[in-house]
Amino acid sequence: MLLLLLVLLLSCSPGFRLQEDPDPDWGDFDLDLEPRRVPRQVKTNLLKENKPHIQELSIKTSVISRYAFTAVFCSMLNRHSAAAEAVFQIQIPAAAYVSNFTMIIGGRVYQSEVRPKEKAAKPRNGRARNRESSDTSSEPELFRTTVSIPGRNRAVFLLMYEELLQRRLGSYELVTSLRPLQLVSRLSLDVTIVDQAPIVDLEVLPLRGEKITAKSEVPITTAVTNENNVWKVTFSPNIVQQAKISTSGVLGDFVIRYDVQRDTGIGDIQVLNGHFVHYFAPKDLPVVPKNVVFVIDSSASMLGKKMRQTKDALFTILRDLRPADHFNFISFSNRVKVWQPDGLVPATPLNIRDAKKFIYTLIPNGGTNIDGAIQTGSALLRDYLSDPDTGPNSVSLIIFLTDGRPTIGETQSASILGNTRSAVQEKFCIFTIGIGNDVDYRLLELMALENCGMTRRISEEADASAMLKGFYSEIGTPLLSDIRINYTQNSVGYVTQSLFTNYFNGSEIVVAGKLTDRSAESLHVQVTASNNDRLITMETDVPLRRLQAETEKHVKAATAAVGSGVTQGWGSSLGSVAADFVQRVWGFLSVKEGLRARLRSRSGREREEQTQQATNLSLTFRFLTPLTHMVLDQPHPPTQASVAPPTPGAASPANELPAADDEPPPKPDGNLGGPVSSLSSRTGKAEPVRKSISISKTSADGDPHFVVEFPLSKLTVCFNINGEPGDVLRLVSDHQYSGVTVNGRLVGAPAPPGSHKKQRTYFSSVAVVMDRPHRAYIEVTPTKVILDGRDRIVLPCHATTAVDSDRLSVAVVGGANVTVTVGGNISFVILLHRYKNPSPYQRDHLGFYIGNSAGLSPRCHGLLGQFLHEEVGVAPLPALPAPGDAGVLNPSAFLKVKERSVPVVRKTRRIYDGKQSVDCWFARNNAEKLIDGRYEDYVTAHLFDTGNTNNA
Repeated sequence: MLLLLLVLLLSCSPGFRLQEDPDPDWGDFDLDLEPRRVPRQVKTNLLKENKPHIQELSIKTSVISRYAFTAVFCSMLNRHSAAAEAVFQIQIPAAAYVSNFTMIIGGRVYQSEVRPKEKAAKPRNGRARNRESSDTSSEPELFRTTVSIPGRNRAVFLLMYEELLQRRLGSYELVTSLRPLQLVSRLSLDVTIVDQAPIVDLEVLPLRGEKITAKSEVPITTAVTNENNVWKVTFSPNIVQQAKISTSGVLGDFVIRYDVQRDTGIGDIQVLNGHFVHYFAPKDLPVVPKNVVFVIDSSASMLGKKMRQTKDALFTILRDLRPADHFNFISFSNRVKVWQPDGLVPATPLNIRDAKKFIYTLIPNGGTNIDGAIQTGSALLRDYLSDPDTGPNSVSLIIFLTDGRPTIGETQSASILGNTRSAVQEKFCIFTIGIGNDVDYRLLELMALENCGMTRRISEEADASAMLKGFYSEIGTPLLSDIRINYTQNSVGYVTQSLFTNYFNGSEIVVAGKLTDRSAESLHVQVTASNNDRLITMETDVPLRRLQAETEKHVKAATAAVGSGVTQGWGSSLGSVAADFVQRVWGFLSVKEGLRARLRSRSGREREEQTQQATNLSLTFRFLTPLTHMVLDQPHPPTQASVAPPTPGAASPANELPAADDEPPPKPDGNLGGPVSSLSSRTGKAEPVRKSISISKTSADGDPHFVVEFPLSKLTVCFNINGEPGDVLRLVSDHQYSGVTVNGRLVGAPAPPGSHKKQRTYFSSVAVVMDRPHRAYIEVTPTKVILDGRDRIVLPCHATTAVDSDRLSVAVVGGANVTVTVGGNISFVILLHRYKNPSPYQRDHLGFYIGNSAGLSPRCHGLLGQFLHEEVGVAPLPALPAPGDAGVLNPSAFLKVKERSVPVVRKTRRIYDGKQSVDCWFARNNAEKLIDGRYEDYVTAHLFDTGNTNNA
């Protein structure tokens, strides 16, 4: 699926031109608000750089119903004659998963594959992504890889990641890191946001980052448009404008914030392709009182800025407490100190004033007794909740903050976690906050995860005060507790988490699952929860077919929106991913849930089961998770997928296709490295073996004219198919045996004046479907080749490239032909027919030729496939020859095919792009009696249909 969407940028980006001037002109920019020439010091700095220059950084994001797909295109040029090391790195959101990574160096494609991570996997190159195995970090992750670019050559990096946007404080935030670490010739960010619900309150925030000197205003060149609930945001600063923000190329985070309009009730449910996703975010509910114990680290390491910011945040939090809330404070270092030893107190003005005095007098010193502090805070809450006077309907929690590791008392993490579980007894939740770089983040993460809480990491450089306030604001207003969401038991399966301890104002609950009964007309949904002293039950029957139709309409609109006005081909490439976005939401949530379950497991066997489940899901959706890593496959020397130029001065054989006469692309030099936990490399020869491809005359080309060669019978048969525009024809059908199917889609064109036909039809696209060893699809059009297998990749037809993976290889000779080879003994060649200035009667189209059919079974079928293992004979009609024509074959005859007699006449056809003429016996009337059945039997439902052809 993913997939991609990613490599489409290669085919559509104006920055991808393999033979670009290595010494670009820095003065030619489109400046609306600035002078047209780059300041001298900026130009000088750019030209003095020894490292490869980033010519283009293009980031495109599509958010469909809160699920975001982001594709990053980065083109680097080594202007120098010697090889130079290039570093590609980008920050991705902590909750996101990389789903594709591809490199293109010298026209060669290096494709990634997600594989299970070995238990003893170790770094090969570069620094690891600092991602803990639980995968719940809130800090951005760094994706990084290093390659060597040959002199005066280029490297292109293509990365895709996906994430489900989380609603916090009443809005979603889409954060895109813009930190190329140098000024970029062409920098652009394009974001499209669509949703079934009306989008409201969309705003672009000032660039977010520590070292930004720009004013706190919307980034310059930002444009925001809205048409029919389709929002588009663009940001494309030129070099001068980038330099005004930061001369180091660290622009910061581009942040878009928005929300959607909600109806009261059960929530928003979307259904697509056998999956559903349920967004639940109720509003206008009374606030549930909370009982909170703040446990604050006051050890010596908190001295200075950390403690000042912590105190500042706690003063603000105290002001936000409501009269119905109850609270207490604990500080801990070598010893544990309780502000109110007798228990929690109400949030009265007097108690708040006294609490501020306690906070003010905190002085950092001593060690860190984490276990003692948690045990004390848990005892306070347990005692308070056991008091008969305590209201039964409230939310209880501990907010625990530290900047270090346990050094006093119990210091073993496993023992601390066990003690915490025993102390909490599933009666309240623990929310943990880690400040700085020395904190035992894994301990805090597990503590929160095992006790229905959340964790937040605050980096050393961050504004701890603001982040503490923000974190408390997220959990400071509970609206519901004990939320349970149920669906019709026999209609759904594999439902993600549907039981939630608390729902806080401004957040959102998301549940996804599979529809096991697709014939069901409706789905019964029930939500039960507690609000203060009330039990709330909401339930309804949602019409599945109507929801499916609405979601399909929504996806169609989303794809069209992305395709228009962004880049040619973007919408079509997004289509396959968008069409399954609900399934990908389910996969995304299921992987997250599996990783959490793995972390909570108590036994080795349970952990192994959870690990295997989460790993399988990660591989299914090609997500780079803590349990998987990414391997870059260098292409092996192509054989039948490569072509060679003809010898100068010699004519090419008629059945050999000439290749583009260009030099082989340079071999990548150096290591292909990257995140230790995610990216490794597998080296191999990248030089292509350039030789000719011999192909048969068996083909479908032109209008379309079919030619079938019978080598054993030493004759050739031809026929025409007069189909309708939009028809998809089955050309080769061997799915049950060799696992290969080939289909072609027809496009219409008006016939020239005086033609006996009303219209012409040509092949506008050809699809090859392979089912072994795994499912893979290849779609060829006159402009691009789309491969969708383990990963999705798009190759332009104007450039000479090759991709080799497992049993499948694809070679593109720029502007000439595409060769698809399966397993070494099956190959197809697709000729590219394009017109520079087409007349009204011409259409860009394809010609399909069978190069090698040895791997196709004797039971192969299809318009061409049914003849590959047949023999035919010709019976001439009896007739007296004309005077002087003795021995000349009668132009009319009968063809003997499968015990059928087919009337045929003699004709001449031109094949191989008109380079060769072939004499053939022509069967009229849509090949009536020549082919099994009728023409209509070979019309399939869609381009990737592999259903069996009627072999009658």
